[in-house]
Amino acid sequence: MRTSRRRRPAPSPVVLWVTAVAAVLLLATGVAAAGAPSPTPGPGTDAQRWDPDLAGSAVRVQVAGGAARLAAPRDGERAGSLRGATRQGFLDLGTHRFARAVDRFTVPVTADLPAGTSAVASVRGRDDAGRWSEWVPATPGAPAVLPAPARTVALRLTLVAPRAGAGPTVRAVSVRADREVGAQRTLTPRASYRVFATREGLVGGTTANGHVITEDDQFVALPSSHALDADGKGDYTVRLCTDAGRCAIVPVWDVGPWNTDDDYWNAAPPRQNWADVPQGTPEAQKAFQEHYYDGQDGFGRTVKNPAGIDVADGTFHALGLGDNSFVTVDYLWTGPAGEAPADIHLGTADSPQDPVTIRSTPSNGGGDEGLVGHDAQVDVACRVTGDPVAGSHGTSTDWLRIDTDRYVPAARVTTSTPPPAC
Repeated sequence: MRTSRRRRPAPSPVVLWVTAVAAVLLLATGVAAAGAPSPTPGPGTDAQRWDPDLAGSAVRVQVAGGAARLAAPRDGERAGSLRGATRQGFLDLGTHRFARAVDRFTVPVTADLPAGTSAVASVRGRDDAGRWSEWVPATPGAPAVLPAPARTVALRLTLVAPRAGAGPTVRAVSVRADREVGAQRTLTPRASYRVFATREGLVGGTTANGHVITEDDQFVALPSSHALDADGKGDYTVRLCTDAGRCAIVPVWDVGPWNTDDDYWNAAPPRQNWADVPQGTPEAQKAFQEHYYDGQDGFGRTVKNPAGIDVADGTFHALGLGDNSFVTVDYLWTGPAGEAPADIHLGTADSPQDPVTIRSTPSNGGGDEGLVGHDAQVDVACRVTGDPVAGSHGTSTDWLRIDTDRYVPAARVTTSTPPPAC
C-alpha cells in the first residue's frame, strides 16, 4: 500500500511574495520590489539606515550598468553538492557599522523578477567576540531579526532562477535597521546531531561559494545557505566525529546534499522549511527512512540516501571513513562561543591543503586524533607548554587545548585574543 503523499510546506514568504507581486509590477512597470519594507518604525525605535552600492564579492553574479544579474556559467563549470536543482548566485555587499546596536532589519530590494525567480536579501551580525550569526533573510512584512543586537552587520543578496530561462535583475537595495523593543531571547545550547555523511567527491567541480574542489579538500556542504561561508573563510565551521573517536573541524563551503532550504540544526522557527520534521533530522533522512514527502527532496527527486552533510574527500579520508556513514556533527557557530575563537592560518610555509593534526598530548608524538582544516575556526580553552613546533608564527612551545585531551600547536594557529594558561 502506497504511503499517502505529504505536502511540502509552502515556500517561504519571500518566494511567494516575489512570485505574486512580480507578475503585477512587471506588467505595470517592468520592475518588482522584492522584500518590500515593513511599516516605517515608529518614534522611539531609533531607526538607522544603510544604502549600499551594488558592489562587492560576487559568486555567479555579475554587476554591470548599475544592476546585478546571474552570470553565465564558466566553460566546463560543474556544480558541487547543488547538482542540477537551480541556478544560484550570491553578492556580498560588505559590512556596515551602525552608530548603535541593532537587531531588526527591513531590506527593500528593487528587482525585475521573471516567473520562478527570486532575489532575497539576508543580514548577519557580528558579536564582540568576532563571531557571526547565521544569515537571516528579510521577508516582506516580517523583518529579519538577529539572535542578538550587533553594531557590525553584513548584507548578502541571493539570486535564484530555474536551470533555463531568464534570471532576476537587482537594481537597488537599502537597509533600515532598528532595535526590537521588549525582545526576550534565551541562550540555546550548541547544536549537535548524529547525521548521515556522504563523500562529496566531484573534484574539479565548483561549490556554491565558488571554490573549485581539489583532491584533498577540507570542507563540508550543508543543505542551507544560511550557514554558507565565503571561500577561504571559516565563520561557519563544523566538527565531525566518527564512532571511533576521530574528529575533523572544517568550514562549510557548499550547499547540499539534496535540499537547499533545510537548516535542520535549527528549531522551527527559524528553520526555513519542513517545520514538521524534528529538529536535528534532515528532510532527506526522513524522506529516505519514513517515505516522508513521498520519499522526495524539495526538488521532487527520489532521495537515495539519508544524507544531511556532504564531506569533501580530504576530510572523508582523514576521518578514516571507508563508506558513507553516520557521524556526530557539532555546528560550532551555534550556542555559546569558546573563550578565544581561533582561525587556522597556515601561512606561506605550508601547503594550502595541509591541515593541522589534532594530538592527544601537546607533543609531536601525541596520538593522531584527527585534523583542523585550513580556514576553520575552533574554540580554544587554554594553552599549555609542549614540544616546539615551527609554523606560520615562527617556532613555539605553546599548544592550545581545544577539547579534553585534544591539542593543536599554537605556531600554526591565529587566535583573536591570547588564551589563558591551563
